[in-house]
Amino acid sequence: MANDSAQRPNVTATSVGKAELALSYPAGGLGELPNAWLMLFAALLALPVLASFVVDGNSGGQLGWDLRVNCAAVDAYVGGLDPYVIDNLKNTTFAYPYLPVTLDIFRPLCSAGLIVDHHRAVYLVLAILCGLLLPGLGAPRAGLRDTFLRVLCALGAFVGFEWTLASGNFSILTGLLTAVALALLLGRSPLEDDETSFMLRVLGAAVLGLVTSFKLVFCPVLASLYFLPQPRFRKLILIAVALGMFILPILMSMVFYADLFASWLRAISGQIPGQLGVAQDRMNPSLFILVQGLAKHWGLAGSQAIVFALYGLAAVTLVLTPFALSVSRAIADRASPETGWLATRLDRWLIDHPGEAARITVLAMYALYLCSPRLKEYAFFELAIYAAVLIVDLPAMAIVAVLTVAILIPTSVSISGGAIEGGFLQLVAALLCFWIFLADFRKCYRP
Repeated sequence: MANDSAQRPNVTATSVGKAELALSYPAGGLGELPNAWLMLFAALLALPVLASFVVDGNSGGQLGWDLRVNCAAVDAYVGGLDPYVIDNLKNTTFAYPYLPVTLDIFRPLCSAGLIVDHHRAVYLVLAILCGLLLPGLGAPRAGLRDTFLRVLCALGAFVGFEWTLASGNFSILTGLLTAVALALLLGRSPLEDDETSFMLRVLGAAVLGLVTSFKLVFCPVLASLYFLPQPRFRKLILIAVALGMFILPILMSMVFYADLFASWLRAISGQIPGQLGVAQDRMNPSLFILVQGLAKHWGLAGSQAIVFALYGLAAVTLVLTPFALSVSRAIADRASPETGWLATRLDRWLIDHPGEAARITVLAMYALYLCSPRLKEYAFFELAIYAAVLIVDLPAMAIVAVLTVAILIPTSVSISGGAIEGGFLQLVAALLCFWIFLADFRKCYRP
């Protein structure tokens, strides 16, 4: 501790150092009291989160509907029937949305019976594991406070896991894979440049690409890998690996499941009589559906071109432009004497500031995921995974703000019987948290 104390004056020479000091020495001076009441607030907040799970379990409704769809599709496939035709699925009125190759992936999960019979307990364990796997962003090894905040955020943020738990959707698996990918991409110090470290990042990129192949609409998230603090050639390798793993399940479905692949295309495009396609889904709290509803209210919904233009404008205005401005200001504030193309200066800046680059990478993942045109209620669980990585580096008051917006308000509405489905509470909460993350990023890295 004597050495640590001796280093403090040098660490606080920059605003980044001040932010890192508050995280590195949580029991000293100014950080002691905030951490005490912050942990108390977080512990109290865990009670309504757990209560919401109990309320759902005792609601008397039939839970696990998405799990039944997936396993009914597997049963139909094993029985030689087309799993993309709803009439071939037992005890459900929903369609199976995933690529044909996933039928053989999900087959052992459904046949074992453990997930089907005890999915709530299994999902809870997996969600806690997600929080435990998540990495830090260049700070010292996580303590109890950081670990607890990550687990709490994974379980409670945006009521995403509550929806995953209630529906039995396999987003619990993609959330787990997302946590694994983040641990591989960001878990080791960005300053480590050895081959083993890079190979772990290659593996992380492959896992992230595989995650997006389950839900194709989220593939833009792969572009965020460019913000990693790596030389450009290595970043392009990571993106290429991720894209390859994204495309691989599609190619496998086309080659080895040709008939089912054609049926899958008809199903998602709404060409199977009596079934709605993915593009016809009007029940999800995404930015696209919000804009579509506003366009209908304004009498502009008759033109799809206008709707998509408004959706693009909303995504750029609310999410992408604030992100781009925050990153550009951070780079401008720490401008180097280097000249050349903007991409070259950005690459150099990211390598010189690995901790900030890791944070920008996760912010980019959050932003691109949030802009998805099809963001179902349970998909906010994966958004909560990204938020869980970002929240621990915030100052105490910002953490309280995020916990209030992301957990306390949505969970209170859910417990009180308020309508989450069909509304945009999750989207609004996620947007507010994103702006809090950006505001803190600009504040922390201002010289």
